[in-house]
Amino acid sequence: MPDATDLKLLRALQADPTLSVAELGERIGLSHTPCWRRLKRLEADGLIKGRHVVLNAEALGFPITVFCFIRLKQHDRASMDTFEESARVHPNIVQCYTMSGEQDYLLRVVAPSIKAYERLLKNDLLSLPGVGQMNSSFAMSEIKNTLDLPI
Repeated sequence: MPDATDLKLLRALQADPTLSVAELGERIGLSHTPCWRRLKRLEADGLIKGRHVVLNAEALGFPITVFCFIRLKQHDRASMDTFEESARVHPNIVQCYTMSGEQDYLLRVVAPSIKAYERLLKNDLLSLPGVGQMNSSFAMSEIKNTLDLPI
């Protein structure tokens, strides 16, 4: 479990992932070397998965966000593994979750237009390995989209 200083470090990185180790240390009250050691330990322990820049999808030509609910034809390990690998590498699928309940997966897909999504659906998504059933819901507007955790 992270201690209080680790949590300060993680909060500071969440707020600004571009901070250098020196700037990070200054913000949390550590000198360069102890800050660097903590940062490396948190990365090695898997608490820090990476540093990301959040891009504006709409401004970059992807104003359409679609949530696709997928049910597989078969529920064996090989079918799931094959579907998951295909979802990982598809550029328009920006998130994929295994779900409990009626649906097996939830995908978040971005597209430049409704027509482009229709082509994507017909040519790619319905062709993903093992897909038996798919339902799509279009996002009307984005209210909140964050990577920040409440730490």
